Amino acid sequence: MLLCFPPVKWSPVSRLFGTDGVRGLANGLITAELAMEVSQAAAVVLGHRQVQDGKRPTAVVARDPRASGEFISAAVSAGLASAGVDVYDAGVLPTPAAAYLVADLGADFGVMISASHNPAPDNGIKFFARGGHKLPDEVEDAIEAEMKNPRHRPTGAEVGRIQRFADAEDRYIVHLLQTLPARLDGLKVVLDCAHGAASGCSPQVFSDAGAEIVVIGAEPDGLNINDGVGSTHLEELQKAVLAHGANLGIAHDGDADRCLAVDENGTVIDGDQIMTILALAMKDSGRLKDNVLVATVMSNLGMKLALQEAGIRIEETAVGDRYVLESMRAHGYSLGGEQSGHVIFSDYATTGDGVLTGLQIAAQVAKTGKPLSELAKAMNHLPQVLINVKDVDKAAVKTNAELQAAIAAASAVLGETGRVLLRPSGTEPVVRVMVEAADMSTAQSTADQLAAAVKQHLGLQQPVAAD
Repeated sequence: MLLCFPPVKWSPVSRLFGTDGVRGLANGLITAELAMEVSQAAAVVLGHRQVQDGKRPTAVVARDPRASGEFISAAVSAGLASAGVDVYDAGVLPTPAAAYLVADLGADFGVMISASHNPAPDNGIKFFARGGHKLPDEVEDAIEAEMKNPRHRPTGAEVGRIQRFADAEDRYIVHLLQTLPARLDGLKVVLDCAHGAASGCSPQVFSDAGAEIVVIGAEPDGLNINDGVGSTHLEELQKAVLAHGANLGIAHDGDADRCLAVDENGTVIDGDQIMTILALAMKDSGRLKDNVLVATVMSNLGMKLALQEAGIRIEETAVGDRYVLESMRAHGYSLGGEQSGHVIFSDYATTGDGVLTGLQIAAQVAKTGKPLSELAKAMNHLPQVLINVKDVDKAAVKTNAELQAAIAAASAVLGETGRVLLRPSGTEPVVRVMVEAADMSTAQSTADQLAAAVKQHLGLQQPVAAD
């Protein structure tokens, strides 16, 4: 049965770029026409405006294995070449590989076609500036504005050329192997590649590093990406680690910019635990710049307490890996990330890299001779409760005196072993109430009290539409 959906057209009134590029339903918002238009605009902003010597600008284009990525990458490459950009088509690669190759090749910019952990029908277009860095809002806005201008259409010898980047994956693998503090000989590692972009390179690099590997979720067919596997579905990885008696398991998402782990007992090790293990190891080896870890406000307080005891300070940012990256770049910090598994090593990468993170975790198990479960004990997770309170005036969270008094009172009761965070949603009339405490009952009761206070003091007379 053939299902047809009318395309969702981008409106110049709304912002095209979201928090991580342009993302939406393939052939809905993300059409071939849009891919060409935004690529032609990017060719001007990231290419021709940056190249001063008269040479044609160059760009690296990569994608994850979604079926729609085939036509979208073709449209992106066509748009770039038609605007006078030479394209290096890297094929299917992780997002961090695309970013690395932009820098390694000395390209003027890069394009990654992926919707990360989203299901197969979605897709997205993400740009990297020279050096493999994510774009700031003002550059994305400049690309969007350029889409309204007449197209730059060179002719003859001035049109761009498209060539296959034949050794793209090999370059990335060599780079990853050079980051290892210890080989992985003697370790058995289960890899869950989410039927995604790491299905080729992750097994290869772990094997080259000396590990005995068991691979699941590495048979992408264009439609099964993230389907019941990967970092958002860890059950199969947990089963495989136990069934094979492995030392640990590593899970990627569809574009492999994040990593979660499973210890030898089948227990999930989240991004906060991963960052704790790596921060302590980097401090011991003198590689943790200023003894600072950059993390978002959503990271568990248990991580902060554990690292504080070890002499490591946490620099907190807003939620989103782009804010972690901004802080790291501004101060030269070497490690940062999110609870979701985006971990950034600025010495080796310009964005979160799930394969790199997995290698570093496995290397610590091999180097220390300690099981991952023991390494993870460095951090004690505090119970965390999150409640979304709907249909409230989220703009008044910081200004309502009664609510602020309730927050202060709750924080005083929790003391240093608890935390309260009230955060307005950026997309809907919801206030997120998060409470951490020494025990679950205290966390739940405190969260319930604050949620009631939000409803009492910020409740709307009539529900409002999502913004």
